[in-house]
Amino acid sequence: MNNEFEFVESIIKSGIPDAMVLVEDMTGTKDHLAITVVSDAFEGKMLFQQHQMLMNLLKDELKTRIHAVKLETFTKAKYDQANKG
Repeated sequence: MNNEFEFVESIIKSGIPDAMVLVEDMTGTKDHLAITVVSDAFEGKMLFQQHQMLMNLLKDELKTRIHAVKLETFTKAKYDQANKG
């Protein structure tokens, strides 16, 4: 985790304590972020519900520090399945 994005991880973990969070700067401007979150809190939720959970947590930062986000969400089982190889 890049220290400059610890605030994003902290915000997400405040609402989803078991989350594994990966934040990447997509453009070099530090305000267009690719955020991957792995949590069993997503179990049984549709993709839009998973993303809505994150957008609700990040809403204040989206008004100020973050201009755009690309979200990827996984349950732990789906993440393990997607990353076998």
